[in-house]
Amino acid sequence: MTDVAEVMQHRRAWRNIVVLIVAQATLGAQLSMIFIVGGLTGQMLSPNPCIATLPLSMLVLGSALSARPLAGFMARHGRRAGFLLACAISALGAGLAAWSMISGNFWLFTLSGLFTGAYMAAQGFFRFAATDCAPPEMQSRAISWVLAGGLVAAFTGPALVRMTAELTAVPFLATYATIVGLNLLAPIIFAFLDIPKPASRAHDSPRGRSFGELSRDPQILVAVICAMVSYALMNLVMTSAPLAIVGCGFHTSDAANIVSGHVLAMFAPSFFTGHLIARFGASRIVMLGLVILAGAGAVALSGVELTHFYATMILLGLGWNFGFIGATSMLTRAYRPEERERVQGLNDAAVFGGVFLASLSSGGLMNCMGGSAQTGWSAVNLAMLPFLVLAGGALLWLMLRPRRLAN
Repeated sequence: MTDVAEVMQHRRAWRNIVVLIVAQATLGAQLSMIFIVGGLTGQMLSPNPCIATLPLSMLVLGSALSARPLAGFMARHGRRAGFLLACAISALGAGLAAWSMISGNFWLFTLSGLFTGAYMAAQGFFRFAATDCAPPEMQSRAISWVLAGGLVAAFTGPALVRMTAELTAVPFLATYATIVGLNLLAPIIFAFLDIPKPASRAHDSPRGRSFGELSRDPQILVAVICAMVSYALMNLVMTSAPLAIVGCGFHTSDAANIVSGHVLAMFAPSFFTGHLIARFGASRIVMLGLVILAGAGAVALSGVELTHFYATMILLGLGWNFGFIGATSMLTRAYRPEERERVQGLNDAAVFGGVFLASLSSGGLMNCMGGSAQTGWSAVNLAMLPFLVLAGGALLWLMLRPRRLAN
């Protein structure tokens, strides 16, 4: 590659990184908003407290169901078209949620989560889109920088909840109306994205490995397991956190502040996570993330004062950052160019499938595993243990294989 071509490649990569950071920062606020108010709204509308977090589970299910079709759509029509489609579907879902709150219909509110989940799937592809035009030496850092855009969402999402939660007679109605508005910003933001549509493959071009062969690749398998466990456990605890905080006698504003600290911890390390991966290897950073997640569970089990909730959620965010970014970095090094969309769709379908099960379990553990919020909160955090053992064991197994597979 000539010097001019290298300069142009870096310029294009930086342009796309900036656009994706803006998208993560702006559009990403809707996810923290939904996770703050979704469980509380479900509790308000639900006929049974054990299914109060079902709408949040449907959000994650919508993301899991959208991941592979969205990957295929982007393979044919490009990243911009896929992101715009997902945001349009999410806006429709937020509109349905607002209507369900006016009509007091819990099941319509639950259904709306399937649609809003499309954005969650699209945001998962931001990190992969950042690597599409980036040279290999930039890719780990590009993933981290794009996820760092969530720092802004850590403040704007909870702030928008505080501004809108009591703005209307129906609690949280204005919050979902605001989410509709956020998605309408997508055409402006993605107009600046410069990722070429994938070239049509010739009939005799390499097709890559089948799904079965890909799922047996050690590095792909372990990367998917670690990403799934990191994200699912973060979601398991985060989904129940607002219910636990309010249930232990604190206010909705306290829950918003704690979730803000959690989201800040999720994305603030992204400024240096890529450098840590480059220096120490992705597998070691993933292991560090799993240890921190275990620490979050230990703090949660030690008490239910505000300081415990803050410490738990901050550690949860840090653990997610190292575990998820590290696993994503492992994955991007494990597939061939012709396998990109297939592996990315497979990975995110598995990840968000695991997150769906965690979210579905969260409400039941929180509300139906004892007679108090404290007992339910303990059950949620104890449920992390077997999955941390699974991911840690799989990662140790990989690290004991030849060094070229472990890193």
